[in-house]
Amino acid sequence: MASEDRDEDRDLLQAVLEALPAGALLQSPADEILAVNRRFARMFDLEGRVDLSRGAPMRPVVPLVRARFAPGYTAPGSPGEILARRPVHREAEIPLADGRVVRREVEPLRHGGTYLGALWFFTDITDRKRREHDLERDNVALTELARQRNAFTAAASHELRTPLTTVISFGELLVDPAFGTLTDQQRAFVDAIRRNGERMQRVIADLLFTTRMRATGPELEFGRVDVPGMLRDAVLESLCVPAGAPGPVFTVLRCSPGPPLRGDRHRLRHVLGNLLENAAKFTPPDGRITVTAAPRGEHWEIEVADTGIGIPEAAREEIFTGFVRAANARSGGYPGTGLGLAIGRTLVELHGGTLTAGGTEGEGAVFRILLPVAGPPGAAEEDVP
Repeated sequence: MASEDRDEDRDLLQAVLEALPAGALLQSPADEILAVNRRFARMFDLEGRVDLSRGAPMRPVVPLVRARFAPGYTAPGSPGEILARRPVHREAEIPLADGRVVRREVEPLRHGGTYLGALWFFTDITDRKRREHDLERDNVALTELARQRNAFTAAASHELRTPLTTVISFGELLVDPAFGTLTDQQRAFVDAIRRNGERMQRVIADLLFTTRMRATGPELEFGRVDVPGMLRDAVLESLCVPAGAPGPVFTVLRCSPGPPLRGDRHRLRHVLGNLLENAAKFTPPDGRITVTAAPRGEHWEIEVADTGIGIPEAAREEIFTGFVRAANARSGGYPGTGLGLAIGRTLVELHGGTLTAGGTEGEGAVFRILLPVAGPPGAAEEDVP
C-alpha cells in the first residue's frame, strides 16, 4: 500500500510539472533528477541524448543545456557550482544559440529547516524581449521626432515673429492721421490686418510656450494671489476689444470673498483669459458668459460658463490634448489651434489643481477650475505682497 501511495505521489508530481507553462526540473539534495517535464527536454533538445529518469545524475545534463546557450554568453558559475546545494533563489536571462531567450529561475525547497532540493524553471521569454526591444526602439524614434518637431516649431515661430511685428507696426502707422486720412472701408481693412496679425502673434506665443513646456517645463513664480482681483482684471480685459472687432458677449462675474491662494498670478491669468476668449468665440452676441468663484474648503473653485455651442460629451477629455478640437468647433468654422486648453490644464495641474469641461452640447460649455489655497506641494515659500 505504501508503494502504491508513492507511485501516486510521483504521478501527481509529474502531472503538476507537465501542466507548468515552463520547462521544469526537480533536483534532489544529492544532485539527482527527481522529475522533469517534456517542455524542458524539448527546450534543450535532450530527448534521447541523456538520462532524464528519476534518480539519474544531473551532472551530464548541465553541459548539454549549456551547449544551447548563445556563443559568448558566460553562464554564472561552473557546473560544479551550479549543482552545489546552495539554498538561495537564483535567476538569470539567458540567450540561446537559436535566437531564443529563456529566463532561468532556481527556487530552493525546504521543509522544517531541511533542504529538500531545488526546482528549476526555464521560461521562453523571446516574444516579450522582442516586444521590449521594439518598444525601446520606437521610444527612441518618437523622442527624436519630438525633438525635431520642437526644433521646427521654435524655428518657424521665431521666423514668423519678425514679419508679423512689421505688418502690425505698419498697420498702426496707416491709421495715424499724420500719414493721411483713411476712408471707412480702408480703415476697416487695416483693422482686419491688425486683428489677424495680433491673433497670429498669440498663436505663435502659444506654440513657443508649448515647446518650452515640453522641453523644460514652464517656470512658475509663486506668490499670494488675490482671486477676486485676478478675476475682475481678467473679465475687464476680455471686454476690451479692438475697433472693428465683434462686440464683447455679456459677461457676469460673481465672486465670493475668500483667502488668497499661493500661485503664479500671471500664469493663472493666462488660463482665465483663454477660457474667457473661448467662451466669447463660441457664444453668439446675444449670449451670456458667467464667471463664478468661491472658496470650497481648502480649495478655490472657479467656473466659466457660457451659452454657446457647447462641447460634445465624447470630446470633453480630448480637447485638453494639444492641437485637438471638438468636431462642432471644426465644422463651425471657428478659428483656433487647439493649444489653449492643453496649456491651461498643464498650468492648473502645476498648481496642484484640476481643469475639467462640462455643460451640454448646443446649450453651452462649463469649465471648472479647482485650485488648492496652499498651492502645490513644494511651492516656493516667498510671498509677493
